This record gives sequence, C-alpha cells and structure tokens, in this order.
Amino acid sequence: MYGMVNNAIEELIRSQFGDEAWEKIKDEADLDYEIFIRNDPYPDKVTYDLVSAASRVLDVPAGDLLFAFGEYWVLETARRGYGDLMQAGGKNLPDFLTNLPSFHTRVVMIFPKLQPPTFSVTDRTDHSLQVHYETNRPGLTLFAKGLLSGLAKMFKTDAKITLVEEKEKGADHDVFLVDWSTQ
Repeated sequence: MYGMVNNAIEELIRSQFGDEAWEKIKDEADLDYEIFIRNDPYPDKVTYDLVSAASRVLDVPAGDLLFAFGEYWVLETARRGYGDLMQAGGKNLPDFLTNLPSFHTRVVMIFPKLQPPTFSVTDRTDHSLQVHYETNRPGLTLFAKGLLSGLAKMFKTDAKITLVEEKEKGADHDVFLVDWSTQ
C-alpha cells in the first residue's frame, strides 16, 4: 500500500487517541520507518501490522478500527488528496457508488503501482443498491463498510449498510446492500 494509507492511519490515531498512543503503536508494530513517504509503496504487512498493534495498544477490536479508518479515509484523506476526483464522481451517493470503477481508473493513473479493490453496483433501485467489493487483500471487509458509511455521510444520506455476502464465509466476494429507504 502507498505511504498515504499509513499516513492516514497515523493521522486518525493521533487525532483520536493522541501522539503518545501513536508512538506506542509504532513501537508495538516494530516499525523501521520514522515517516511514511506519501507517494511511495510499502509492503501490505506494514499496514496490517499497524492495525494489529493499534488494536492491542488501544484495546479496540481491529474491525472497529478498520471501520473507523474507512470513514476517515473518505471524510478526511480522500477529500484532501482527491478533492476534484471526488467531486467529479457524482452528485449523490448512488451515482458516486455507480461511478467508483471510473474513480479508481483515474487514481491508478496517478499511482501506477496501486492495486485498488474493484467495486461494482447491481440491483439499483430508487432507494437501494448492492455494492460488490473485490480485493486480493484479506480482512478488509469492515474497512470497505467504513468507506461506504463515510460516503453516505459525505453525501448527507442516512443509509443502512448491510453485508449480505461475505468472502470470508465462502462467497466469491463481499456484497453490501446500501439502503436509504428506511432511514
């Protein structure tokens, strides 16, 4: 993953738990990096180690941290780093989600070594849709759910996000139902 991901984890930890917590997490993760260079790729293991260490140090389940990081990524990191691309993605939540494949195509042009997940939308109605999430990185389902939650917040849409198919339970990939009719 690129350094910007690890930078965002650091920003989230520092903003919600303080500088001392971040230093403890770095020690616990046994990092060899003093700083992360935003546009440089790092082994995925570094990011996974940060999340695991944060879970232990903060006594917060890793899934809760991943969900919070997904929201943070959309509401803070992506808005700052991809502001124009985010605005061009759609004027509302369903349009943005439908346009996610185009968004990632543009981001890959900026970061050629990026291995983004694949998102697609099916079963779109006036009040719901299904988001298909495919990745070669295990354990990030709750991060993806956090992304979807962050997007709903960004578009000021009260939405219920339900995992309806889960790769870790035998499905081909994760599928989320995003429903804004019951809110």
